[in-house]
Amino acid sequence: MPVHVALLRAVNVGGTGTLAMAELRSICEGLGFAGVRTYIQSGNVLFRSELSETEVRRRLEAALATRMGKAPGVILRSRRALEEVIAKAPFPGARPNFLLVTFLPEPPPADALDDLVAPDGEEAQILGREIFIHYPNGSGRSKLKLPALKAGTARNLNTVRKLAELAAAMEDEES
Repeated sequence: MPVHVALLRAVNVGGTGTLAMAELRSICEGLGFAGVRTYIQSGNVLFRSELSETEVRRRLEAALATRMGKAPGVILRSRRALEEVIAKAPFPGARPNFLLVTFLPEPPPADALDDLVAPDGEEAQILGREIFIHYPNGSGRSKLKLPALKAGTARNLNTVRKLAELAAAMEDEES
């Protein structure tokens, strides 16, 4: 059964979208997803389901909307997709916790970086459905502005690596 990695947008960040990970696991189990696991408090959940990516997203967003009053936004990726993100990550000299990957539901337009405001020397690159941003001074105080990021959810490269590792372990358990 395929492993899905769901990345929830705006969950437990800056006091908005509060959702305990135990509750997220319960919601996913209630939807019939198997082997549900969460990773850290920022809305990362892995599970198995035979449903299509579109149907998984639809059901999870509907359940979260019922619980939270509105759907936080759900981005799904497979283990292979996460491994591709890791393999193609630009900015090889960047510390992994200073390289954020914004996962988008669709590839951004080719001109998405035209509106980039990067006052602290941030660098950005689009590859597929992701926008990679290197924050040389960290993202916490950055004044970076890029409207294309609003549709997505960001994880640092360390988190992406861990999610890929967890997804691979789940796939190995089934074989």
